[in-house]
Amino acid sequence: MREVPREQRRLAAVMSADVVGYSRLMGRSESATLARLKAVRAEVVDPAIAEHRGRIVKTTGDGMLIEFSSAVDAVQCGVAIQSAIDGASAGAEGEERLQYRIGVHVGDIIIDGDDIFGDGVNIAARIEGLAEPGGVAISDAVIQHVRGRIEATFVDRGSHEVKNIDHPLRVWGWSPNAAAAALSLDEPALPQRPSIAVLPFDNMSGDPDQGYFADGITEDIITDLSKISGLFVIARNSSFAYKGQAPDVRKVSRELGVRYVLEGSVRRAAGRIRINAQMIDGETGGHLWAERYDRDLEDIFAVQDEVTRTIVTALEVKLTAGEEAAREGRGKVSPEVYDLIVRARQTALQLRPEASVMAREMLERVIAIDPSVAIAYARLAIVTFAEYANRWNDATADNLVRALELAHKAIETDETEPQGHIAMAIVFSWTRRLDAAERHAERAIELDPNSPDGYTGLGNVREFQGRPEEAIPLYTRAYRLDPQWDMALHFMGRALLALDRFDEAETAFKRRLTFAPRSDMSRFYLACLYARTGRQDEVHAMWRELFEVNPSFSIDHVKQSLPYADPTWLDRAVEGLHKAGIAI
Repeated sequence: MREVPREQRRLAAVMSADVVGYSRLMGRSESATLARLKAVRAEVVDPAIAEHRGRIVKTTGDGMLIEFSSAVDAVQCGVAIQSAIDGASAGAEGEERLQYRIGVHVGDIIIDGDDIFGDGVNIAARIEGLAEPGGVAISDAVIQHVRGRIEATFVDRGSHEVKNIDHPLRVWGWSPNAAAAALSLDEPALPQRPSIAVLPFDNMSGDPDQGYFADGITEDIITDLSKISGLFVIARNSSFAYKGQAPDVRKVSRELGVRYVLEGSVRRAAGRIRINAQMIDGETGGHLWAERYDRDLEDIFAVQDEVTRTIVTALEVKLTAGEEAAREGRGKVSPEVYDLIVRARQTALQLRPEASVMAREMLERVIAIDPSVAIAYARLAIVTFAEYANRWNDATADNLVRALELAHKAIETDETEPQGHIAMAIVFSWTRRLDAAERHAERAIELDPNSPDGYTGLGNVREFQGRPEEAIPLYTRAYRLDPQWDMALHFMGRALLALDRFDEAETAFKRRLTFAPRSDMSRFYLACLYARTGRQDEVHAMWRELFEVNPSFSIDHVKQSLPYADPTWLDRAVEGLHKAGIAI
């Protein structure tokens, strides 16, 4: 009997790439498109593949399949290609630009002559389809190989169900000039995954004082949705910019860059709640579904879970095993505890010393009633830290010790509570334990892939470690999730300034001042920027403004507080002020 030859297999890094909108471009001008494609191949793509030791397996018109023996080589090649194409076509009009999508996966492949097949190839092709135009997407398998070995920063884009793959794919993404794109005034593009904004639910209780409760329900639904990696969810801060309005849902959809909008109302009376919710397609304005939920108040978590599951089902998003497990066991809650948690959250957001005292008292009351509520410890840790950072209420360094204890207690009570890890990352950063802060910030994002706090927390760590170029995509991601959040702009500006990207930094700081017109720190950095760029009149004008806003501003306090491993860039910025004639 003739022996059947065994399949030849090996582990490889596989890159799949194709041109965005190729059919449309060909329809406009076949000859011009082919000429541009050939030029890009000859000048950028093929040389980059050769330089990174890749092998072109095959081409399919606008598409390419490339094999690499190293995941690092494959990812660096993808980033090099996209960076070069972006730079070469920066001045071209949108319709004339030729962009690739690139996907990379590490997996088992079958060898058949010069061709390759198998899951490694199939998954790379699916990952490529999830990449942003001009960007690179990589699988979770690839991130394990390249983390710490490449300069480019990839941001977690969540898990995705894709055709002909029987398990969700967790995808990480990179794109060039992320900050410039984020700071443009254009309406943001829709994300690759299903996207939603939850508008503040109306208070229908007949008592204006119950408005906080309707807000709390809205915020909890946002929090629940945010933890689902297959969704893109706009943060509470930006959704609540529409509170008290009756906006056109299609306008909201365009402004926030989401496909779907959830709106509704809450009525609370005699120990019961009634929630009406409806989801609307932001492109058409059509209703996808509407539901009414009528329950006992102590079943509030179950109601929120029903709303979340209805949305997930409607958008055909599959929960990962971990996300399913995290939703189990959420039973009844004491109405008093729920009220205190919601009130404390609303109060802390006022960002005033007196509000901080009130929020702290409410959270301590929650812990006294029910010590098993992890979120209470986490939020109390953040309140305690905020008092120290803002020098409120006679705070001392003991606040940092107490905040760390509370963050530890939050995680000990429930390791899956993202706010506990965010609190830990903040305190570890400010106490200059940056490696520990990094671990907790990464864990927070893993638990809540739509958390602006998580991305800015990790961005802060990267910045303080001396890696501002890696912080920028994280701040950009936070700003995309929460386009009303001024601190994301401030942090982005600071990192851009550290890299001498002055124009972008100035845009970020000035935009931040439209949200927070009394910011002393953004004015400080703008003064440093003007000094570095020789704009003498603007330096002095900004310095006067700074002290009008905060007469007790101190550069020494800034330098002592910010936990840079190497504060060279900050010293350079301050030296620029000296040279500009600023008396410090």
